[in-house]
Amino acid sequence: MKIYDIKDCKELLERGGFEDESLVSTVKAIVKDVKANGDSAVFAYEEKFDNTILTEKTIKVSEEEYEEAYKQVDDKLLATIRIAIENILSYHSRSLMQEDIRTDELGRKTGYTVRPVDRAGIYVPGGTAPLFSSVCMGILPAKAAGVPHIVVTTPAKNGKINPVTLVAAKECGADAVYKVGGAQAIAALAYGTESIPKVNVIAGPGNIFVTLAKKEVYGQVGIDMLAGPSEILIVCDNKANPEYVAADTLSQAEHDKLARSIVITDDKDFALKVQAEVEKQIKLLSRREIAEYSVEYSGGIVVAENLMQAIELANEIAPEHMEIYTENNEELLPFVRNAGAVFLGAYTPEPVGDYFAGPDHILPTGGTAKFFEVLNQDIFLRKMSVIKYSKEAIKKDGNHIIQMAEKEGLTAHANAVRVRLKD
Repeated sequence: MKIYDIKDCKELLERGGFEDESLVSTVKAIVKDVKANGDSAVFAYEEKFDNTILTEKTIKVSEEEYEEAYKQVDDKLLATIRIAIENILSYHSRSLMQEDIRTDELGRKTGYTVRPVDRAGIYVPGGTAPLFSSVCMGILPAKAAGVPHIVVTTPAKNGKINPVTLVAAKECGADAVYKVGGAQAIAALAYGTESIPKVNVIAGPGNIFVTLAKKEVYGQVGIDMLAGPSEILIVCDNKANPEYVAADTLSQAEHDKLARSIVITDDKDFALKVQAEVEKQIKLLSRREIAEYSVEYSGGIVVAENLMQAIELANEIAPEHMEIYTENNEELLPFVRNAGAVFLGAYTPEPVGDYFAGPDHILPTGGTAKFFEVLNQDIFLRKMSVIKYSKEAIKKDGNHIIQMAEKEGLTAHANAVRVRLKD
């Protein structure tokens, strides 16, 4: 893992985007095909990409498949999943948007009411690891928001979905799970097919094809964010434990070769200790090859002049996960502007948030934390304005409204008010 001076770390900060024209063209073609041809296009892409033969009878997970999945999941793991579900649902239920409608002394009633969307589609990656935790993190914010219909799509390899993924979906209360992945799944959720219902919001992480497809269908449906490879950024001082820092660094590096793990410290000697720990720990990983590539080509350690400079660099990077592992970590939190999630202190490694604490782990990446937010229940809710005027209120405000409408040349707007003033 390379060590950079903060004045010379431009190479480390460069990210890939979503501009690959060949990939964009491929995704556009898939989305267009699914929109036009529905199930038949979905079946063809699943056979091509996932070696899965589907029909209208097998695309949806059956009750028998759920039963078989439960038989394959250890009772202790099932108990742990249920505790995690309780934590996550409780967290998302405690801060729902509240209706706010107020009436003043003249009878002007204004405000907004809050409604969930009718249908949500949750995408769960298949990939190189069964991310059943993403099932919980995708479904439960929608459940807390009160979405009445929630469906899941996830790729099936050779017609099979990981049993823990199916059990997690059932435990979270998904209405249905469909054996579809990639861009074709996003297109199916956005436009609907003979088998898969059209939804209003699509949420959940995925690879570049999933992200580009979400970008393509945005406007037809709402989306949570455009997510890329996973990231962690750790701001630490020399009071931190280098073994902990190295372990947290590798917790993201093992995701995939494009995952980014960055450490920023104000102490060069501490940077060397972290570097040595990374080299030591990486040899013990089951996904060593992936992690080695990630830390070598996508990660690095930056030495800043002080911790405030480290925080400013972190704000510029806007990481998905940000750990502040310093002696006075809570004092630095007010200066953090851009991050998907912030983890404070020695005993809050990123996996605490990935699995169990309650806050969501579906987070903006690639610097998009500057304008996207963590997946939460609000993604599935809509504020609707509510306005009611009394006779006294329209009399008081009417001429002002007429004046503004006529200045814009909208005489019918003005007349809609004027006819009421005759009374």
